[in-house]
Amino acid sequence: MFVSQPEVILDMKQKSNNDLPVYIQDLNSSYGKETKTIMKITWLLMLILEICLYSSYSPLVHICQVDGKIPFSSASLVLFTEIFKLGISVMMYLPEVIEKGIKIPSISFFIPLCVPAILYTGNNNISVHMQQEMDPTTYQVLSNLKIASTAVLYRIIMKRKLSRIKWLSLGLLTLAGVIDSFSGNRNIKLKDSVYEIHVTAKGLLMMFTYCFISGLSGVYTEYIFKQNLKCSIHQQNIFLYIVGIILNGSMWQFNRINAANYFNDESNSLLSGFTVYTWLIVLSQAVNGLIMSVIMKYGSNITRLFIISCAMIMTTVFSILIFNIQLNNLFVCALILVLVALVLYHQSA
Repeated sequence: MFVSQPEVILDMKQKSNNDLPVYIQDLNSSYGKETKTIMKITWLLMLILEICLYSSYSPLVHICQVDGKIPFSSASLVLFTEIFKLGISVMMYLPEVIEKGIKIPSISFFIPLCVPAILYTGNNNISVHMQQEMDPTTYQVLSNLKIASTAVLYRIIMKRKLSRIKWLSLGLLTLAGVIDSFSGNRNIKLKDSVYEIHVTAKGLLMMFTYCFISGLSGVYTEYIFKQNLKCSIHQQNIFLYIVGIILNGSMWQFNRINAANYFNDESNSLLSGFTVYTWLIVLSQAVNGLIMSVIMKYGSNITRLFIISCAMIMTTVFSILIFNIQLNNLFVCALILVLVALVLYHQSA
């Protein structure tokens, strides 16, 4: 699924806005037409898989809830996800090590990677707790606010200018978020496992924080990865995941010590509250993270935003089928605004 990177050179200031990955845009002439076609198909299939994985996260967390509460520690969930990602990255890095040996970069290479590792740790834990404050569909719709934060940070960090149409689309997206928040605050959970659109004030605050950190981490990760384009993506990922394991392991231990006076020994277990669905979240998010790293290195945040947008539709479908979510008029209005904003944004890209 994750091929080794070809030898390509990227001038970040001259890179086109084409959303195809770098390794497809700059294929060496030694690659034949058939090889190029296969790589393009592989890329598209990977994006489709990523959309499915991304959209499944919120419904799966809601399935795991017991009496409206998450039965497991968010730190332990993210910890095991990082462990899975590390294990897969190590296995994929081994053939490269056998062929070329291990090349240990300087300390200046590792330090910048600590920043996204810290940001991802915080955001991954926030995303788990947000599920208690809103339904899956609202979560996915409001997550599109990442587009606004990503666009602004893209302008600041990557020096990419935004057209008037893009700013208009961001305004529509913000308006959709406001309408959806009014819609969600008027609804609550219904009986017999039927849900209506709902979101709390705390959930909105968490969502705004989540979207800002998500935009910052996404843009910064792309910047760091493309500064070292020839470096092995598996080596970069391994360091990211090691830092993530240390941070989430420390967070879980801190929470366990603080909760010692309130929970018994079983509740303090690292696997407390885990079910088959929890492990499904771990596995799906591990693959999700690995694919996203490929997108950050060889694609762009524009591709990432496209995935988020498509996931909104799929999450809505999943929520209707699984939870029998009842959509109200304000939510439908917000959904239409989001779709219009996405069309405007991507057409002007």
